[in-house]
Amino acid sequence: MTLTAPETEGITRPPSWRVELPVGTFLLNDNQRLNKYRKAEHISVIRRASGFAARAAHIPAFQRIHIFYVIHPEPRGRRRDPANWSPTAKAAIDGLVDAGVLPDDNHTRLLGGDPRMGHPVKGTQFVLYITDLDQMSPDHLALLNPPGDPS
Repeated sequence: MTLTAPETEGITRPPSWRVELPVGTFLLNDNQRLNKYRKAEHISVIRRASGFAARAAHIPAFQRIHIFYVIHPEPRGRRRDPANWSPTAKAAIDGLVDAGVLPDDNHTRLLGGDPRMGHPVKGTQFVLYITDLDQMSPDHLALLNPPGDPS
C-alpha cells in the first residue's frame, strides 16, 4: 500500500510490510530483571516467531530498510515508554535477518528500530513495519534520517 506522507506535500511513501508477532508472545523490556538463561529463552522465541511471521507474510529480501515497531500493550490505563521494548525489537529484527529479509542488521543496512505505542490489545502484541530504503525518494529519506552535525 502506498501512502502520502501527511506532513509533507509531494512525498510518496513507498510500500511497507507488516510483521506481527502472535498476541500473547512474552515481550522483553528494559525494566525486567530476568536471569540470563530465561532471557535467552525469550530472545530465541521472539527471534523464531519474527522469522516465521516474515516468511509467512512473504516479505521479500532487501538491502536497506527502515523499521519502526509498535507495542500494543495490555489495556491498562497507565503511561508507558515504548523505547523500553528495545530488547524485543532487537530479537525480532535478528529474526528478520535469519529469515533472509536483510543480509545484516548493521547501521549500513538498517535505519531504525523506531518505537511507537499502539492501541491496547488483550494479551499484548508487537508489530514491525518495514520499508525499503532503496525505494524512498531522497526527500523522504532525509526526513527519516536527518543529516548529522554540520561541523
